[in-house]
Amino acid sequence: MSNPRFVNLTPHPIVIVGGPTLAPSGSLARCVAESVPAGEHGGVALSRVTYGVVEGLPAPEEGVLYIVSGLVRAAVPTRADVVSPGDLARDSDGKVTGCKGLIVN
Repeated sequence: MSNPRFVNLTPHPIVIVGGPTLAPSGSLARCVAESVPAGEHGGVALSRVTYGVVEGLPAPEEGVLYIVSGLVRAAVPTRADVVSPGDLARDSDGKVTGCKGLIVN
């Protein structure tokens, strides 16, 4: 793999325990969401959400892994270049401090 690199397509830094912290690239990959009313419960409105096509995901590029949310990764199961944060690391108070790696398709 020539020139291996990561492109963070989430809106927040990705901290990999024992590895790099990857700043957001400024571009976002998201699934289009559609929400429809699904009634109410105790005076609270309920809705049903369906997720559609992925927007903002660049074409594959040799040596590049695109970091996205788990939802986006799952929506493109044939893309081996799309990854999402793996198991979370937490401090003694339970606060997330990073991830222990990345999940691949």
